[in-house]
Amino acid sequence: MTAVERPATRPERLDRLPFTRRHRRLVVGSGIGWALDAMDVGLISFVIAALKVQWELSNAEMSWIASVGFLGMALGASVGGLLADRVGRRQVFALTLLVYGLATGASALVGSVAALMALRFVVGLGLGAELPVASTLVSEFAPARIRGRVVVVLEAFWAVGWVLAAVIGYLVVRDHPEGWRWALLIGAVPALYALVVRRGLPESVRFLERAGRTAEAEAVVREFEASADVVSPEPGPDQDTRGTDAAVVGRARTGPVALWAAGVRRRTAAIWLVWFFVNFSYYGAFIWLPSLLVAQGFSLVQSFGYTLAITAAQLPGYAVAAVLVEVWGRRATLATFLVGSAGAAAVFGWADGATGVLVAGMLLSFFNLGAWGALYAVTPEIYPTRLRATGAGWAAGFGRIASILAPLAVPPLLAVGGEQVTFAAFAISFVLAAGAALLLPELRGRSLTEH
Repeated sequence: MTAVERPATRPERLDRLPFTRRHRRLVVGSGIGWALDAMDVGLISFVIAALKVQWELSNAEMSWIASVGFLGMALGASVGGLLADRVGRRQVFALTLLVYGLATGASALVGSVAALMALRFVVGLGLGAELPVASTLVSEFAPARIRGRVVVVLEAFWAVGWVLAAVIGYLVVRDHPEGWRWALLIGAVPALYALVVRRGLPESVRFLERAGRTAEAEAVVREFEASADVVSPEPGPDQDTRGTDAAVVGRARTGPVALWAAGVRRRTAAIWLVWFFVNFSYYGAFIWLPSLLVAQGFSLVQSFGYTLAITAAQLPGYAVAAVLVEVWGRRATLATFLVGSAGAAAVFGWADGATGVLVAGMLLSFFNLGAWGALYAVTPEIYPTRLRATGAGWAAGFGRIASILAPLAVPPLLAVGGEQVTFAAFAISFVLAAGAALLLPELRGRSLTEH
């Protein structure tokens, strides 16, 4: 007697779909929010460089303007992940865009370092919460066989946003004493885009099932099936608890404490270490990059132009990582790009002249942002649905501690040994991140519900 095949669950139905126009809309819609986030983070490096001249800022003041935003990001990432596991990914995504867009626009009106720092903290709350929530949302819709590649493509929008920031810095900030104010006004665009996110993007099917909103979950899955010309199954007994972790929600712990339970504590420790060391090196280098180039003797115009060229190298880094995460796997790709980042950082510290600075900077940009793509691909995968946004948010939040420390560490490192010692410290940080990456599980091609 042949056993009756059970109906596929909604997550299984999503995993079996090809990449459709509905997936494309989700990735592009989330990616635009991601790019706007990157644009805001990137703009502050150009604003700081301009204010150093206009307001005669000290290195300490410049460091604190950068770091206070990351303090907000640390808190925002942790709280945003918790909220997303409780009220929904889409809701929190839209809220974060609104918060940091309005605060960035308001920053254009400030007249003191203290006021700018206060608003940068609020900006950080929104920025920090958005990224782990957006990556969780996209990863929960992407078909299992290409999930890593899809999330890396999402992360590639970061390069688009950073390039936009460099263009705005080059065309707007450099030519007028008040150009930095106009740049920050442009940074208010995310507040308007929040309306698009709220109305145009779907809510996570896995979240809807856990919340008992099965009719909504079914409607979303049918939209994706229709976009792939796949015939949806006839309505029948609800299958939302099979093949998912919804059946154990009632007895399973949630929240940050559960990230250290047996079975997940090793991956939590490893991912937190990767996030910490990658944040330290990335933000230490790139937030200070325009100012470091000015300190080397390049004009503000030259500095912004070189930063734009260096930033453009992020895009091929993402492209290569998007291919390799599905060929080599997440762990190998992440570790390889981190080792490449370490080598590039060491070279940059000793680079001399315009050509050397450009080549070394572009290599650092290529490897570092490829590593970021792989990191965002692996982070949501290592946790079950009930902890996915929380796990991604707290990993990002812990990493933001390093992004707070990094801008503050640059002045004393420069004082001790110049750019050679500073970038040697970044290289060591990348190596430590690569070691931690090798402790992560490899989940290429597996369903998010298998573990």
